[in-house]
Amino acid sequence: MANHKSSEKRIRQTETKRTHNRYYAITMRNALKEFRSLKEKTAASEKLSKLVSMIDKLETKEIIHKNKAANLKSGAVKFYNTLK
Repeated sequence: MANHKSSEKRIRQTETKRTHNRYYAITMRNALKEFRSLKEKTAASEKLSKLVSMIDKLETKEIIHKNKAANLKSGAVKFYNTLK
């Protein structure tokens, strides 16, 4: 239980940021799943640029770690290169 006004405020801020960050992280994961389900390279090329942009934004806002962002982008590009 919080004993100070500042700690009560910090708890409220942390919860707000956590829900905000989770929303964007889940949105990115859903976009990644949708991208991996694609079978055509033409459709995937459009989605790839949007996905990479989304991952970069999350990295910039420090919602995901820079190494995780690099791994996700690398995996997406490798998947894209396997498509025909």
